[in-house]
Amino acid sequence: MAEKQKRDYYEVLGVNKSSTPDEIKSAYRKAALKWHPDKWVNGTDAEKKTAEENFKEASEAYSVLSDENKKARYDRYGFAGMDGGAAGGGFGFADFDLNDILNSVFGRGFDFGGGSFSGFSGFSGFGRGNSGGSRTVRERGSNLRVKVKLNLQEIAHGTKKKIKVSKYVSCTHCHGSGSEDGQTETCPTCHGRGQVVQTVNSFFGQMQTASVCPTCNGQGTVIKKKCTHCGGEGITKGDEVIEIDIPAGVGEGMQLTMRGKGNAGPHNGVNGDLLVLIEEEAHPDFERDESTLIYNLFITIPEAIMGTQAEVPTVDGKVRVKIAPGTQSGKVLRLRGKGLPVLNGYGSGDMLVNVNVWIPKKINKEEEKLLQQLAQSENFKPNPTAEEKSFFSKIKDYFN
Repeated sequence: MAEKQKRDYYEVLGVNKSSTPDEIKSAYRKAALKWHPDKWVNGTDAEKKTAEENFKEASEAYSVLSDENKKARYDRYGFAGMDGGAAGGGFGFADFDLNDILNSVFGRGFDFGGGSFSGFSGFSGFGRGNSGGSRTVRERGSNLRVKVKLNLQEIAHGTKKKIKVSKYVSCTHCHGSGSEDGQTETCPTCHGRGQVVQTVNSFFGQMQTASVCPTCNGQGTVIKKKCTHCGGEGITKGDEVIEIDIPAGVGEGMQLTMRGKGNAGPHNGVNGDLLVLIEEEAHPDFERDESTLIYNLFITIPEAIMGTQAEVPTVDGKVRVKIAPGTQSGKVLRLRGKGLPVLNGYGSGDMLVNVNVWIPKKINKEEEKLLQQLAQSENFKPNPTAEEKSFFSKIKDYFN
């Protein structure tokens, strides 16, 4: 079967030869976020395969175009300059660690699961052979996703939640090895290296490519007698109670990552992560805008005219606010620091009290008579100031 034609690195990232390093980095960031396998955990097998291939392709392209020397060789010689060196020059394109690439783009802590990405191969120069060193890899367990519902009090102060998760755990019978008797033997395909090497002849000489051994999946060993409890996988279905420490200030749709709390990896491999999706319960009194809380206060017409003190709730208890005489409906009072904590920041947001003057929908005859008398008074005839006439002057209180 003919080998799949490789796409031009610039085409893969959607950039050109004149693109700046920042533009190349930005293009790779978008591609990595789009095709990262973690985003396709729940996809079909075909979608997972496509995502993995595109992710590998983008990472390989970035590893070349982000390096000034490699980029210069690629611009001059194309893929030949990467695979084996131009005119027998002998320079090589060594294995690259995907975590190093991701951390350089996204910052430390972006983890693909440890080690070099299993799908990429190292390249040696003209006449050079494989180092022959062991390249065994540890299989990584898949990630788990759970939803956690929080009320406003829990969001305001942070909380701890204990949840029971059904997941793959290490087999207790074989201690995660997958072997019934603990015995393994050297893989007959890769001879314990975890890799298979292919040598091809080209115009520029011999080129070698290394890939994960299909027989042992990079382990370097194969099991002689499979565990009867886990079928040789080293993992079984089980339950675990996990305590989640949720910081104050989280919000709807945010996702927290608990490293190593996902499914166990086969054959004592690396555990996947637990991804915690935050769901926020609606509050009967407050509306939320990030760290700002909004409360609608209703007062009577006499209270608006003569002024009063009103009691309003906050996340830390009730407080009293002063309503000045002549307060108009739509007046906004700001309570500094009475909102929600700023996530990963300092201090708290504010609470906005939106004052609404309550107009009765029905009145009796005596009340109607009193209102008719008041309506004749000059004080009760509308006489708004220029500021009160302006719609924008009303809403500016939200931002001051």
